[in-house]
Amino acid sequence: MTAMRVDDAGDEPAAFTIPEPADRPYGHPLALHVDASDRWRGILRVSERVPVDAPGDLILLYPKWLPGFHAPVAPIELLAGLHFEADGRALEWRRHPVMVHAFAVSVPDGVAAVTAEFQFLSPTDPAQGRVISSPEMLLLPWNATVLYPAGHAAGQIMLDASLTLPEGWSAACAIASAHRKGERVVFERSALDTLVDSPVLAGRHMMTFPLEKHVSLHVAADEPRQTAFANDQLALHRAVVAETVELFGSRSFDRFEMLLALSDTLTAAGVEHHRSFEAVTVPGYVTDWDKHVTRRDTIPHEFVHSWNGKHRRGADSCAPSFDRPIRNDLLWVYEGQTQYWTNVLCARSGLWTEEETLGALALTAARYEARPGSRWRPLLDTTRDPIIAARSPLPWPSWQRSEDYYAEGALLWLEVDTRLRELSGDTRSLDDFARSFFGGAEGDWSTRPYDLEEVADRLDAIAPFHWRAFLLEAVHDTREGTLLGGLSRGGYRLDYAGTLNAYQRCLEGETGIADLTHTIGLSVGGDGRVTDVLWGGAAFDAGVTIGTVIVAVDRLPFSVERLRAALTDRADKRVEMVVRRGATVRTIALRTPGHLRYPRLVRVLDQPDRLSAILRPRRVTQV
Repeated sequence: MTAMRVDDAGDEPAAFTIPEPADRPYGHPLALHVDASDRWRGILRVSERVPVDAPGDLILLYPKWLPGFHAPVAPIELLAGLHFEADGRALEWRRHPVMVHAFAVSVPDGVAAVTAEFQFLSPTDPAQGRVISSPEMLLLPWNATVLYPAGHAAGQIMLDASLTLPEGWSAACAIASAHRKGERVVFERSALDTLVDSPVLAGRHMMTFPLEKHVSLHVAADEPRQTAFANDQLALHRAVVAETVELFGSRSFDRFEMLLALSDTLTAAGVEHHRSFEAVTVPGYVTDWDKHVTRRDTIPHEFVHSWNGKHRRGADSCAPSFDRPIRNDLLWVYEGQTQYWTNVLCARSGLWTEEETLGALALTAARYEARPGSRWRPLLDTTRDPIIAARSPLPWPSWQRSEDYYAEGALLWLEVDTRLRELSGDTRSLDDFARSFFGGAEGDWSTRPYDLEEVADRLDAIAPFHWRAFLLEAVHDTREGTLLGGLSRGGYRLDYAGTLNAYQRCLEGETGIADLTHTIGLSVGGDGRVTDVLWGGAAFDAGVTIGTVIVAVDRLPFSVERLRAALTDRADKRVEMVVRRGATVRTIALRTPGHLRYPRLVRVLDQPDRLSAILRPRRVTQV
């Protein structure tokens, strides 16, 4: 086959060159206006003024590689109605045939600015993409509504942004508003990278709760009653802030806006930003507080990212512009250690009890101990998964692996923490690493890149050890099972019992999914539909797949209770099922251990109880 350049495709116009981003200012600020007043259809109408200095091709880019998503997942397919004009005259434009986020606009002589107009057609159904709007609220990601000139670093392009809201709506954003007139909010001038990192939460029913001098919680909901935090609930969220600041020793922001949407219309999400986060969770997060224990970890997770992921970030995850690819070799630090601190801070703040926290840890440890994917795919390779799969559903996740750098990464950092404690005679810990590595000057919200060498050197300064080799082995090697050294060094071991642990009980109530992975190798919903199958487990060996429906158990109609009863004290260690996949119905026999098996942690008495020490609150004065 003859090699062909991408700009030699038949009779198509030659592809234009996209200049490399240079660290030099763009000549003049851009003016961006988003009209979000169409609350019923969720159509965002964009008008943008781009100053120009010369005729010829103006290369404009739509943000592609998005911070926080670790992948090129910008929804370019939802941009429509693109039109350019200058001095009242329409201008021709063309899209790059390969780099489809790039547009060339033909600018004639004598033009001082080009106006771009387009719509962002926000999804109205989850099948179309991430739903960000409803008739009651909006989570506006500026990256969806901006084009920017190529050839400049994102920090060197200034914008004056404004937003028109539906009548009577409120809004919150990490960028301060310069003024508001009617429904139009005008924001202070900001650099492009800051704008894209500063989404807006707007809604008809919004409340704001100060959590400390520098941190506010903004809540939007479908109904006013859903935003009514009780004093004890607010106290727990204030404790999250206090414990996190105590952990890192300083604030990596001048202000922080927690943007929390309570909705089952918007797509559930949690996305970190430097001076804010956007999170969407269940409508009953406040009003049904006791039912949603497992949802409480979103806020501490995204808050920690201000330090780990934003203030400090792996060097290969930093890029000068949103068209430049990022690499994710250190996501096991960025996300893995964040997930570790998430669990710890849930306990230290009181969002979770110690029993619930240990239950969550047991579930994670058991999951990765059972999953065989680590035999062929090292933890490091899962950091490519945002680019490979972008969280698409998988047929065999226990074998394929997914974004395991989160939860299995947390197990790695538990091992690091307990080893630091052991090496130092329990005088030093990962808390010391967090403060020295992620902390800094109060209010400094710059981004400081790091590499593996700095991570290893900082650990070595706390407690000398061959940290570089240890970390490389942990993330590069394949293995049977998972990293359980942190549990044993923490004074516990993984075990199994016939009843759900405290966290798993909450999780099953939340999801309606019965996790029988460690009994027969599957998880199943109340309707009999199988939601997960363990590769190489009993259900796998019987030919069960995700999507299979269990019709009957031991010749009686399926229910979760009946299946559990059939698996309890089973002397013959077999259970008969009728299953359906598509139009095919068949009877299968599954081997069982003869009893139910749910993970739990058991105290090892000849080891110090380091886990309890890790989970203990650090504040001198409790909130």
